[in-house]
Amino acid sequence: MVPTVLVLNGPNLNLLGTREPEHYGRQTLSDIEATMRAHARSIGFDIDLRQSNHEGELVDWIQAAHESCVAIVINAGALSHTSIAILDALLACRIPIVEVHLSNIFRRESFRHVSYVSQAARGVICGLGSQGYILALDAIANLVNKSDVP
Repeated sequence: MVPTVLVLNGPNLNLLGTREPEHYGRQTLSDIEATMRAHARSIGFDIDLRQSNHEGELVDWIQAAHESCVAIVINAGALSHTSIAILDALLACRIPIVEVHLSNIFRRESFRHVSYVSQAARGVICGLGSQGYILALDAIANLVNKSDVP
């Protein structure tokens, strides 16, 4: 059985490709999923990519993740900066978590400089566009395979 990585995307990420391409690029979430799926296969994983504009749905998926997934890659979007509920769910799930942001949140508005998700994540990748998702999968592979990752 191939280990599965849950890839969660929060509010408005369904609009990728058309929403503020100067910040988020022109790739759609479907484009990112196809690239991730191919890369995941090449490193021995499968992905379960989901997107929701609803905080509670994301929390439900996080809570269930430990039953069927070896790790989580999460781009919680704006909820990264506001959701203690997502933080609490991530802290409770006890599997490796890598946070991704397409834009560099530290070069944007000051309210984006704080992420609650970061408090639960083993690492954060931001500002590298969709490449951040691929880097997150590589980091997950190292974490799951117990490589030299602190």
